[in-house]
Amino acid sequence: MHDLRVPHLSLLKHLLWYVHGTTSLGLCLCALPCLDVMAYSDADWAGCSDTWRSTSSFYVFLGDALVSWSSKQQPTVSHSNVEAEYRAIANAAAESIWLCQLLGELHYDIAKATVAYYDNVFAVYMSANPMHHKRPKHIELAFILSMNMFS
Repeated sequence: MHDLRVPHLSLLKHLLWYVHGTTSLGLCLCALPCLDVMAYSDADWAGCSDTWRSTSSFYVFLGDALVSWSSKQQPTVSHSNVEAEYRAIANAAAESIWLCQLLGELHYDIAKATVAYYDNVFAVYMSANPMHHKRPKHIELAFILSMNMFS
């Protein structure tokens, strides 16, 4: 804001016209009797053509309200789509655990377990049946480290 130029003023004008045109719209906020934590996650495998790193994203809802979200490149290259999805759900789980602990410190206990949604069948199989296969060590280590951060 120290050096305003024509593009800045143009964007400000565009923003003001948008606000002027949407004055009849609004948000409906209402109290809900039950606040459940839900998490959604997704990842693209090797989405960056320069570094071949995957992008993880997650959204955490408290009731109907979106309270946390993230979309960022993973720190390492994932060797498969399953690994990329597994890392994304591990990040969503860590964020959900943090939110539940924060709510607990605010004296609001969550009655139900967090429900996490993700769209990779093999990642679902890996998380549901850990005894039927041998998980790759680097995936398991990343998962354990993310879970231990908040315990």
